[in-house]
Amino acid sequence: SGKVVYPPLPPNFAPNMDGVSRSNEAASRALAIPGVAEAGWTLADLMSSTGGVKDSDRQKTQLKSELLQLVQKTSEQQFSWPFREPVDENEVPDYREVVKEPIDLSTMERRIRKGDHYKSKHMLYSDMMRMVNNCKLYNGEASTYHECAVNLEKYLATIFPKRKGEANE
Repeated sequence: SGKVVYPPLPPNFAPNMDGVSRSNEAASRALAIPGVAEAGWTLADLMSSTGGVKDSDRQKTQLKSELLQLVQKTSEQQFSWPFREPVDENEVPDYREVVKEPIDLSTMERRIRKGDHYKSKHMLYSDMMRMVNNCKLYNGEASTYHECAVNLEKYLATIFPKRKGEANE
């Protein structure tokens, strides 16, 4: 079948890294594994693949930082007080009958800090708009909560850039 099966690496496997720079170390170590070079991998291939991981980590860290900043800026607004913590269902027992997917700023912040929930700013914007719409759905137009939701919606239009083909209302 053309497959070559190599024996497992010994527990003390440590390729000779003499003369290998620190930046090439991970790729050189991978290249020393029996079968890697034979499969056609080169040091350049391995360098670009390990470098790409660093770039994606950097991008994730950058996105995480930007998302946390957006949540923080939103939390600081005077009209954001109803959205900072989850609705207390002891105080509002029928809330979950009306609002099927509750969301709040503290939940968003926790999801950002935890890691991989938000893949883009648009995903965060979607959750923020769900929060606005949940509030409008549950509370009548005459309520203070509804007024806060309207103000939040206007604010979100200023901190999230419009995407092509979309209009922030």
